Amino acid sequence: MKNFYVTTPIYYVNDAPHIGHSYTTVLADILTRFHKIIGYQTFFLTGTDEHGQKVQRAAAKRNVTPQEHVDEYYHRFEDLWKKMNIQNDFFIRTTMPEHKAYVQECLQKLWDKGEIYSKEYEGWYSVGEERFFSEDELDENKCDPISHRPVEWLKEKNYFFKMSAYQQKLIDYLESHKDWIVPDYRWNEIRGFLRQPLNDLCISRPKIRLSWGIPLPFDPDYVTYVWFDALLNYVSASTAFHKTYADGTPIWPASYHLIGKDILTTHSVYWPTMLMALDIPLPQHILAHGWWLVNGGEKMSKSAGNVVNPMDYMEKYGIDAFRYFLAREMVVGQDANFTHEGFVRRINSDLANDLGNVLNRVHRLVLTNFGGVLPAPNALDDAANEVITIANRVRTNVMEWVPQVKLSQVVEEIMTLVRSINRYLEIKAPWKLAKDESKKDELATVLYISAEAVRLSLSMLWPVIPGKSEEGLAMIGSKFTDQNDLVWGILKGGEKFGEGKPLFPRIEEEVKKAEPQQAKPKQNKPLMAADVPAAMDLRVAQIKEVADHPDASSLYVLKVDAGEGELRTICSGLKSSYQANELQDRKILLFANLKPSALRGIMSQGMLFAGDLEPETHKCRLVSVPENAKPGDRALFKGVTPSEPRELKVKDFEKIALTAKGGAVFCDALALEVNGKPVTCDVADGAGIH
Repeated sequence: MKNFYVTTPIYYVNDAPHIGHSYTTVLADILTRFHKIIGYQTFFLTGTDEHGQKVQRAAAKRNVTPQEHVDEYYHRFEDLWKKMNIQNDFFIRTTMPEHKAYVQECLQKLWDKGEIYSKEYEGWYSVGEERFFSEDELDENKCDPISHRPVEWLKEKNYFFKMSAYQQKLIDYLESHKDWIVPDYRWNEIRGFLRQPLNDLCISRPKIRLSWGIPLPFDPDYVTYVWFDALLNYVSASTAFHKTYADGTPIWPASYHLIGKDILTTHSVYWPTMLMALDIPLPQHILAHGWWLVNGGEKMSKSAGNVVNPMDYMEKYGIDAFRYFLAREMVVGQDANFTHEGFVRRINSDLANDLGNVLNRVHRLVLTNFGGVLPAPNALDDAANEVITIANRVRTNVMEWVPQVKLSQVVEEIMTLVRSINRYLEIKAPWKLAKDESKKDELATVLYISAEAVRLSLSMLWPVIPGKSEEGLAMIGSKFTDQNDLVWGILKGGEKFGEGKPLFPRIEEEVKKAEPQQAKPKQNKPLMAADVPAAMDLRVAQIKEVADHPDASSLYVLKVDAGEGELRTICSGLKSSYQANELQDRKILLFANLKPSALRGIMSQGMLFAGDLEPETHKCRLVSVPENAKPGDRALFKGVTPSEPRELKVKDFEKIALTAKGGAVFCDALALEVNGKPVTCDVADGAGIH
């Protein structure tokens, strides 16, 4: 039997659970449920990280012991996962005696092997990040570069793990396991990181400064660094707690370790070198997902006050609606934008209009015309056979894509089956067939085909919306048991339908009317063609990541550095012209103030420029910027003064024409330049730039 062990990061106990924590845990839960229903033995681990200086200080501030503090605070995560119908097999806490004993066992083993040594060390220390930073890493305010909090100069003896000794071994492992870190551009990121010399890792803190931690077994005056402690929990859960699969098989190594991309280095460099030194197999895959962004690309943070509280959405709109949005909206590995309007739109479109509508239609028609008992089918026509063909295709794709962690694509594929049922009902119009007694057999077939397709859709959606899936199946006299139900033909006819109710009521938000005294917002006047060059915000940007668009075979999804740390998502049709590796780290010209638009489910925040090479084949050549140009540098038309910034639309750009002349880019007679040097494009004279 195949096995699937998935782990989430253990969440810092002081944090308030937010959408980022929820996404990682829901992703793990859905993957576990999917693997379970396709026949795997599964094990799912999550938990809390409970040691460190921040915990010690927070407890002192509340006048309680650190243990009392974490015993109270860890419940916030455990309770939320129960609320979200998360079915983890084990919730580990790093203050559990078994875990602490395992960490000490590992420390002693490394000490005995000569993999740990002590030395005097001094440097800038951040309490918030619980680590040292070099002078070069500090920001202009002498604060750490991550949390931007003040640092302290410390000089003290500490213990170090010989991480540098395992650099080449880790590089060799990466080279021989190209799918170890996914998506592949995260593999590239770590491979690039390892081109620089790897330092040894400080793994201790003196008790005189930090007492809340696991004591070093070879020096009781020190506790171990919280990251060393925390990173071992994924193994300790299976080893120290004697956890196994149902048939007794050991669960380590993990099949997938899920993390957010911000902790990629610690989990893809620190952790594996520790495991190598301990002779412990590495996890089979590390999956780094993206961030949930707000306000068109802004990272959530407590200081900015823009963190999304999952409890608010679940209490107002339901647990399964929130789970569905998380699963469908974020392509695994990519960033995703969270807006309230986007949430409402997705739930109303997919769950209320598509899934809820078709379920209610079928339920009502069977209740009205067959007394609530599903009729058996009769002869099948082409329309019925097409629904069955789609159902079989969807099932095949789901089975294939789940192990590849294509979760958003899996959910969308299931929804194509749901939409095919609605199309089938529109074609067959059973409400009209019901008026003609001679069409009774045809009506029975239509309702059977529709009900069976709904049953299969709800069964495949069970990992995503378990509660509502079970409610919907009960409405059509069915239930979901295991993978044997994921085939066509489980309903036979004769099933008694249950009570009907709206599975996902449409969200009707109140729209506040403007007060009479409020002035109307100022409207931008339409641009004349002559005004467009001055109004365009054209910038140098650099491509940092390249990935295939999950729902469009001709598109790439690019992450580009637009300057000053601004990372944008751009959907671009460059596949017919460039391989992904040809685009990595390339500088481009970005249309930065173009109105963002969704391209097949992904919000594109601008467009890039390319010249026509072979118009009939859609091949193109990217516009080039001067060699010394940096991301964020502005491209200007020579002699044109930029106008007040405003958002432009594609129709504004279409009022002008950019062309190539002598290899340079022009708008009529206006040359496009960056820092006084021409923007160029290697296409024929007169070729259009788009």
